[in-house]
Amino acid sequence: MKYSYLVLLLITQLISGQNYTLTYEKWSNGTRIENQDPILVYTNSFLTLVSSEGIFSGKNDFPLEQIYIDRANQNLIQSTKLNQNKSIATKDSLALGKQTFELLNETKTILGYKCKKAKTIINSNTIELWYTNDLNVKGAPTVLGQNLGLVLEMTRNNNFVITATKIEKLKKLPAQIALPNSNFADGLTYRDLLWKSRFITLTVFENETINFSDKSKSNDSILRFANGTVILRKVKFPEIKNGSPIFAELKTSSTGDAYDRTGSLFVIPMKGENTFFNGLKHGINTLPIYQNGNGKIYQGVALKDDYQPLTELMRFFTPFGIKQYNHISLKDKTWYNEVPYRQDISELQPILSDQEMWVGAFIGNYDQGGHRVSVEITIHPQENETKKTTFALPLFNTTNVMEMGGQEYATMFSVEKGLEVTFSLEKPIKNAQLRYITTGHGGWENGDEFVPKKNSIYLDEQLAFSFIPWRQDCGSYRLFNPASGNFSNGLSSSDYSRSNWCPATVTNPMLIDLGDLSAGKHSIRIQIPQGKPEGNSFSAWNVSGIVLGEPVE
Repeated sequence: MKYSYLVLLLITQLISGQNYTLTYEKWSNGTRIENQDPILVYTNSFLTLVSSEGIFSGKNDFPLEQIYIDRANQNLIQSTKLNQNKSIATKDSLALGKQTFELLNETKTILGYKCKKAKTIINSNTIELWYTNDLNVKGAPTVLGQNLGLVLEMTRNNNFVITATKIEKLKKLPAQIALPNSNFADGLTYRDLLWKSRFITLTVFENETINFSDKSKSNDSILRFANGTVILRKVKFPEIKNGSPIFAELKTSSTGDAYDRTGSLFVIPMKGENTFFNGLKHGINTLPIYQNGNGKIYQGVALKDDYQPLTELMRFFTPFGIKQYNHISLKDKTWYNEVPYRQDISELQPILSDQEMWVGAFIGNYDQGGHRVSVEITIHPQENETKKTTFALPLFNTTNVMEMGGQEYATMFSVEKGLEVTFSLEKPIKNAQLRYITTGHGGWENGDEFVPKKNSIYLDEQLAFSFIPWRQDCGSYRLFNPASGNFSNGLSSSDYSRSNWCPATVTNPMLIDLGDLSAGKHSIRIQIPQGKPEGNSFSAWNVSGIVLGEPVE
């Protein structure tokens, strides 16, 4: 009995002495991925760690995620250092046992070791694993296949490969490798905290009311203008690295208003004295005016000298009465409680990076209950992307966000001149584009909301682009529109096609190629055959434009 125990102890010591480290690299479509962080796996009979060279060398930024396999207890432990002072972990004793594989008869040699093949399908992805039992240890470069053997290669859908490039035998594992043993969170909480740690979230508004009421007042953090239809908050944007995606997300629901309304999310620079903020604070008529001979004046809509118009991040449209009017019942209709709008605004990085800005939201309504709004802007660090846009200049924005403060509707397209803006470039730019948002309004049968109209964009008096902005998918958003009126033909108001917008949608910007622009003066002119008024009804076009470009090297 004593002899058997000593033999068992000796065998255990010999096996546990088989410590290995493996290096893995990634390939995509037959090409090695450049500037990658190679995967490191440390393993013996008691413990496996999946990490990376960047984490071990201290070069990687937070979050630092590693995977541990406690082989004695068959626990999968995921651990992440979120920042210098905070770490989280989660433990799962069932995950490894739930993995199933089809064991195949194929074999091949990798780094001198005979490997067998296993296959599994996860979320419609075919995963093939090549593993060896020659080293008497188990491990893998991911969670998958940790109990098959030592996985030396993993292939996904025949186009992405993780393969071992080096195997080293160690006397012992590095001293810093130890199983996490406390502060375990449930898996859902862990994944949520890990996901959110991968990007920067700027919370702008949380459940703020946008309504029409003389009782709508500013406070220490939120400024309100135009009887509460415009709200502003000061936000400091961090430095945003080249190629990092930026997203604007806005959620809204009705707290009284039943109608589809124009909405805009925008920014105003803190720098400079001549900004739209002056119009909000001191009255719309303090802003530069635009005139084109149609007899009206338009306040603050166009670039002039040192004045820049509002930089529009996102144009959105509220649905008919979401949440507040969900008591309106229709058979087989289950209404949503809020509408989420989320849009990529990465091309505006030159305007936002490392700037303190007023971020504002507008919903044009005359309802005391109004709308409830939450806004976040997220910045997602992304390396190895070439920055395409380094120049951005706001030229015009005709959306009258100060509608309830006397700003004129965008009816300047009643004459052929339309909207014309001149601008100067100190240096030439190449691959210039116009980021152009356009929506037509006039909510009766002959109004431009429901009549297709061509938009023509002229650069230096030469036609650069023309198109008819029109949305035909409005019926897709019926479940966001409980208070939409129903007609005798079987359609609801929210079903009808419109001039580039639908109730409950975002209007996407057009990126219009302008070519290379020389230094000096240029002009952009927008021409739209705006429909004529009928009685008290009139048409208008809300357009915004920002010139984007790259420096000439």
